[in-house]
Amino acid sequence: MISETKFIWFNGKNVAWKDATIHALNHSLHYGSGVFEGIRCYKTSKGPAVFRLQEHMARLIKSCESYEIPSPYTAKEFEAATLELIKENKVDACYIRPLVFYGYGHMGLNPKGAKVEALIACWPWGTYLGEEGLEKGINAKISKWRRIHSSTLPMQAKCSGNYANSILGKLDAVNNGFDEAIMLNIEGRVAEGPGENIFLVKNSELVTPSVGEGILKGITRDSIIQIAKEFGIKVVERPIERDELFDADELFFTGTAAEVTPIRSVDKKIIGSGKRGPITKKLQEKFFQIVKGEDKKYDKWLS
Repeated sequence: MISETKFIWFNGKNVAWKDATIHALNHSLHYGSGVFEGIRCYKTSKGPAVFRLQEHMARLIKSCESYEIPSPYTAKEFEAATLELIKENKVDACYIRPLVFYGYGHMGLNPKGAKVEALIACWPWGTYLGEEGLEKGINAKISKWRRIHSSTLPMQAKCSGNYANSILGKLDAVNNGFDEAIMLNIEGRVAEGPGENIFLVKNSELVTPSVGEGILKGITRDSIIQIAKEFGIKVVERPIERDELFDADELFFTGTAAEVTPIRSVDKKIIGSGKRGPITKKLQEKFFQIVKGEDKKYDKWLS
């Protein structure tokens, strides 16, 4: 269940949570014609800090452009509204969900002329794949559903409609007793999770699928790549074959919701030692130091 906060920013102003409603014939409800972001705010010694807010809002605007949605607000306006909303809701840490969408008054596949609306909500939300999973790892299943191809839909845009594919992947995993899915692309190579990027460690080298494999170029993914390079860990972005997962020394997911979550097994086969590996642990610990404001070198990532 969502922990309700006091306000949601809706079309330019903060309104009561219960009043942030839409019509049953809202265009995006029927056609998935909305774009969104998932962002986290963390508790730090200096107060609440939003992680990589500028990059998230820049991607939100890019998603609008990909789907030809004329955003009613700029990235800077979304950033300011987010920070003000967190203050008004008096939360130390939260998950943030901005959404730009076609609203009520127009039906049909051509959305041109429909009203474009925008909202930002924030609420307390804990670890997506479980606190225990951060330390001990989760059990993943290679999904029967393939990741949508970039020639079908723009994969660098976080569009509501795209995530029907993710829902099927997630359900395939949980209905079969697993925590999360790993989705292959149309060619049968490793793509990503339903809402996460994936990394493997082999011979002390960090490997992740390249963008051309049909993945979202995640902001947490980019953060981990930068952190790894600071540690002197070699990072390789390339196609990954399915069988490489089973032979990996370590596996982990990254994402705003998942943060840095180890994968202890895939299709019931134990990966490495069957627990969080040393490189995963090192990267995960540094990530949490950064988001909590404990490494001044990365203050630029915090708002």
